Amino acid sequence: MVDEVGRKVLLPDNPKRIVSLAPSITETLFALGLDHEIVGVTNYCDYPAEALKKPRIGGFVNPCIEKIVSLMPDLVVATDNGNRRGVVDKLTELAFSVFVTYPKDFDGILRTIENIGGITGRKREASRIVREIRIRMEEIINLTKDLEKPRVFLQMGDSPLITIGRDTFANDLIESAGGLSISRDEPLQYPTYSIEEVLIKEPDIIIMTSMNPKKDYKGLMRRWSQWGSIAAVKRGKVFVVDSDLVDRPSPRIIQGLEELAKIIHPEIFRGFDKQ
Repeated sequence: MVDEVGRKVLLPDNPKRIVSLAPSITETLFALGLDHEIVGVTNYCDYPAEALKKPRIGGFVNPCIEKIVSLMPDLVVATDNGNRRGVVDKLTELAFSVFVTYPKDFDGILRTIENIGGITGRKREASRIVREIRIRMEEIINLTKDLEKPRVFLQMGDSPLITIGRDTFANDLIESAGGLSISRDEPLQYPTYSIEEVLIKEPDIIIMTSMNPKKDYKGLMRRWSQWGSIAAVKRGKVFVVDSDLVDRPSPRIIQGLEELAKIIHPEIFRGFDKQ
C-alpha cells in the first residue's frame, strides 16, 4: 500500500501485534475493536482506560526503538503530525511494517480512520464509525449554517499565545460549529499571536484548549479579564475545552465539534442536548 505521506509499505494481512506511536492512533485502534492486537502505546496514550494497561514504548516524539523491537510488532502505525521521520525510517530499516498517517483537516481524520481500518482488517467497523461521525457532523452544520457566525479565537498555548491557521482540523471544527476563527487566513498551521493582534481582531468568543494538565486554566481565564475592551471578555465568553477532543485526530473529534458548537451557539444546543 501507499501510506498517507506517499511511502510504499508492505503490510501484513490482519496484523496481530500492533504498536501505536500516537494517542489519536491508539484511540482509533480501540474504537475499531483491536484491544487484543495492541501490544504497545506511547506514554501519552490515556484513552480509553484500557490503553493505560498496555506496554509503554516511550514518548510521542522520541519513542524507545529498543522497546518497540522487543514487542515484535507486525504493524507499527505512526503519524506525520508529531512522530519524527527518523523514527519511522529506523523502524523501516529494521524491517518493520510502518504505516504513516497524516490527517490535516476534518475529512483527513475520517480518511485516516478508514485507512487504519483497511490495514487492520476492520474496514467494516471503520466505515460504520465514519458514517456515524458524518451524520452527527451534518446535524450540527444544518443547525448552525444559517446563524450569525461569531468570531472565535482558539488559544492553544499561552506563553507565547499560539492559535490555529487555515490548514488545521481545528479551523474546520470552528467553521462546522457555526463560527469563524480570527486566524483562519494564517498560512502557518499553528501561528504565534500577540495580544495586540487579538485586540485588533476583537473575537466574540475566546476558547482555550487544556493541552497542559498542569496549567491553572481558571487563572488563565482571569488573566483575560484585564482586556475588557475585547467583546469576548466583556460578555464573559471565555471558555476552556478538553484539548483531547479538539486536538487529537481520532473518532472523538466529533465530540470536540459538539462541544465547540455548544459554546459558539448555546441558544441552539440547549434544545439539542435533550434530543
